[in-house]
Amino acid sequence: MSLDVYQGESLAIVGESGSGKSVFVKCTMGLLDANGRIDSGSILYDGQDLTRFQTDKDWLKIRGREIAMVFQDPMTSLNPLKTIGKQIQEAVELHQGLKGAAAKKAVLEVLSDVGIDNPERRYKQYPHEFSGGMRQRVVIAIAVACRPKILICDEPTTALDVTIQAQILELIKAMQKKYNLTTIYITHDLGVVANVADRIAVMYAGDIVEIGKCDEVFYDPKHPYTWALLSSLPQLGVKNEPLYAIQGTPPNLFHEVRGDAFAPRNPKALKIDFVERPPFFAVSPTHKARTWLLDPRAPKVEPPEHIRTLREKGVNRIV
Repeated sequence: MSLDVYQGESLAIVGESGSGKSVFVKCTMGLLDANGRIDSGSILYDGQDLTRFQTDKDWLKIRGREIAMVFQDPMTSLNPLKTIGKQIQEAVELHQGLKGAAAKKAVLEVLSDVGIDNPERRYKQYPHEFSGGMRQRVVIAIAVACRPKILICDEPTTALDVTIQAQILELIKAMQKKYNLTTIYITHDLGVVANVADRIAVMYAGDIVEIGKCDEVFYDPKHPYTWALLSSLPQLGVKNEPLYAIQGTPPNLFHEVRGDAFAPRNPKALKIDFVERPPFFAVSPTHKARTWLLDPRAPKVEPPEHIRTLREKGVNRIV
C-alpha cells in the first residue's frame, strides 16, 4: 500500500477489525510486535526513512516528539500505580526539556486544555478515580504534552458511550487547531469521522481500496467495500427491519490473496475480480478507488439503496 499524509490535515483510515489499520500505524511508530518486521518499502518522514531505525535511541527522536499516538483503551494505557500528573509530567520532561515547577505548570496547562476541571486536584489523583471519558482526556493530554507534529488516534472512542464520543472528537479537533497538529484517525466506524476528517482512506486486507475527500467518500463512493461499510451505519437502519451486515470475514493474510480481496464477500463481484487485482482508477484529482467497476469495459452497477439515501439526506443529518 502507499499513502501520503499532508501537513495540517485530518486523515481517517477506516476498515473492519483485521484490515491492517493498527499494524500500519504501528510501523510508523516502531511499535510492531516482536514477531513483526518491515522487509521492504519505505516510510518517509521529514527526509528520514523510518524503516531504517533499529534501536529505541533512534526512535526516541521520532516517537512522541514528532509522532504521538492515542490508544483505544485508556485504562491499559495508564499506569494504575502513578498519579495522573506524574504520568503527564514524564512526557513534558522528556520531550519539552522542562523540570520541577516549570514542568508541573506545563502539566496543569495541558490538563486544562483537555477540559479537566480543577487540574491542581486532578494532578494528584490516580487513574481509577477518573471515568472512562476523563481517562481518555488524560491519554490525549500525554500525547499533546510531547508537542508532536502528527497525532495518531487509534480507535479513540471505542470504549466510550455516544455522548462522550462526540466530546472526545471535539476535543481532538480543538487540540489540532491549538497545537497545529496533523491528525490520523484509525476507526472501523465511518460515522465517527464524518465531521472531523478532511480525507478518508478505506482499508481492506492490508491495502487502501479507496481514498478521497470526506464528501467524495460519503456521497460518491465507488468501491463495493466502501458501499458495504456505509450501508452498515446503524443510523441508516429502518424500523422493524434487520440492520445491514457485511457477510463473511476478512481474508487470512497468511494465505495468498488473488484478485480483489473483497470479491468473495461482494455480491456484485465480476469474474475478473477473482483473477486479477484491480489497479487504482481516478474518479477525480483527489478521489481514487481500486475496483474493476470503474474500468470503462465494466457493466454498469448501481450502488445500494443505502448509498442513495446518504446522498439524498446528507451525511450530517444521518450521522
